[in-house]
Amino acid sequence: MSASPTLTTLPAARGTPRTTSFAARFVRHRGAVAGAVVLLLIALLAASAGWLYPINPLRIVGAPEIWPFESWRYPLGTDSMGRDIAALIAHGARATLLIGLVAAMAATLIGVSIGAAAAWSGGWVDEVLMRITELFQIIPNVVFVLTVVSVLGPHIEAITLAVGLVSWPPIARLTRAEFLSFKEREFVQASRAVGMSPLRIVAAEILPNALPPVIVMSSLVVAGAILYESVVSFLGLGDPNIASWGRLVGEGRSLIRSSWYICAVPGVAIMLAVLSLNLVGDGLNDALNPKLQKR
Repeated sequence: MSASPTLTTLPAARGTPRTTSFAARFVRHRGAVAGAVVLLLIALLAASAGWLYPINPLRIVGAPEIWPFESWRYPLGTDSMGRDIAALIAHGARATLLIGLVAAMAATLIGVSIGAAAAWSGGWVDEVLMRITELFQIIPNVVFVLTVVSVLGPHIEAITLAVGLVSWPPIARLTRAEFLSFKEREFVQASRAVGMSPLRIVAAEILPNALPPVIVMSSLVVAGAILYESVVSFLGLGDPNIASWGRLVGEGRSLIRSSWYICAVPGVAIMLAVLSLNLVGDGLNDALNPKLQKR
């Protein structure tokens, strides 16, 4: 009877040091901290875009091809049609982050579900689900995204769906590998012995232990989703009713020799967003990977 209080107090006692240890390991990764700061600034810019630039960013507001810092009203200049590039960047951050986050969430949900089902069920279920996963992996991702957007139309929903559909296979394979490594562990066998249902074992015992590498992979999926959206918009298949960084790069490529800044400004924004997400992913990997905790 005296062992019961000890068992109930151990998790609480170890909770705070683990959290502190994770934060300390993440902060120790200077690149991850820098990436998180840049990502936070992009998120703040997206959140305040409506306040900073309340009018439609696609409206013509000035003379075409005003260079950056040439006019205080247009700090980043204007494009070939006279639209404010700063407004396009701010409002484009909304679409970029929205597509990236929603597509990553959808890919994570699909990938974790398929990977967990394949590893837990085994047998023919595992074979079928893994062959489906391999089928999606052998299709060129950009071609698949462009095909889906061409069929469903140039809408933000279609782009998000297409990006989510090409991004889940790596997550599924990673989740399957993690589940297979935990499936026969002692704590899972003990859960079966006490009569826990398979769904409860998966949700309460295996999934929390398998999530850390999946979280790292999901952060990289966001970066990939941003690149896919930029490619689609660059090729003119993006939603024409929203501001997009990739679309601005595509529209400015014909003026690359005379007004290269039209391509350079959104290009730098895309680079910073993707780079910051990759740095945050590296930091999460160092903080969550138990093999790297003593490095």
